[in-house]
Amino acid sequence: MVLSLFSNSKRAFTSLSEKEVLALAISSEEDDARIYRAYAEHLRADYPQTAKIYEDMAAVEDQHRCNLIEMYKSRFGDVIPLIRRDHVRGFYDRKPDWLMKTLTLEKIRNETIAMEDQSARFYRVAIDQVTDADTRRLLGDLALAEEGHEDIARELQDEHTPDAVKDDEQSHEHKQFVLTWVQPGLAGLMDGSVSTLAPIFAAAFATQDTWQTFLIGLSAAVGAGISMGFTEAAHDDGKISGRGSPIKRGIASGVMTMVGGLGHALPYLIPFFWTATVIAVVIVFFELWAIAWIQNKYMETPFLRAAFQVVLGGALVLAAGILIGSG
Repeated sequence: MVLSLFSNSKRAFTSLSEKEVLALAISSEEDDARIYRAYAEHLRADYPQTAKIYEDMAAVEDQHRCNLIEMYKSRFGDVIPLIRRDHVRGFYDRKPDWLMKTLTLEKIRNETIAMEDQSARFYRVAIDQVTDADTRRLLGDLALAEEGHEDIARELQDEHTPDAVKDDEQSHEHKQFVLTWVQPGLAGLMDGSVSTLAPIFAAAFATQDTWQTFLIGLSAAVGAGISMGFTEAAHDDGKISGRGSPIKRGIASGVMTMVGGLGHALPYLIPFFWTATVIAVVIVFFELWAIAWIQNKYMETPFLRAAFQVVLGGALVLAAGILIGSG
């Protein structure tokens, strides 16, 4: 975890030159056009009119790409450097193609709104990176065009989404809460609850000394919390991804990591080894089910799948710790 603070090879967006900003915009428009065509193909059988809208949106993205290429060629020549969104720290990402096959119309509409909001935010931030007047005007026009696409996606919502679902999913505050607090907090809780199982239970069974086990668990939880908090805050400033304040996200991730680790370390304040261990195992069970519940409630992961993944992973790490400590 600590190494991740120093091994990130991605570029900061503010470090990009004007040439690289334009190249990034070109590759992003190309990706978005391909995604919209994939949506159109996926929806064609059941929603032919909606599929036609996505084909038209893909054509507009192609035109954006052509406009950007013409601007690039007029300023920098014919050779466009290869730079993609996954090369830039804190830049928004896109779901892989194979996940699209399982998306419902509602989720596709939500993805489209998020895509266009991120693209518009990118162009608004990119304007601050360039000084050429024509380029600034083009980026501003593209930001407005992407906002127009977001309106189209919301029109799809009006046509196909029930009012109860629409009202819930359109809530900006709820979306921002999930991005800023729930996602990093969940990542921290998973890391703290699962990754500290092995060292704590290995120490417990190796020493059968509850106080020493508690100290090891405390140090693991605090160290992991500090590392996760700094990593979350450092890797994305939230300006383009829209994930909110890095300080808030860092606090959520760091605190929840410590909570996850301390949950099964605190029972070892009890001086009786087997009593402390039984209580710690029960707490681990509740921690893992809490993670599955959060994934189901906020991340829309089916509960049984989330429970299977989390409980299985936690059980394997717990067993590894016990086996190592008993060896």
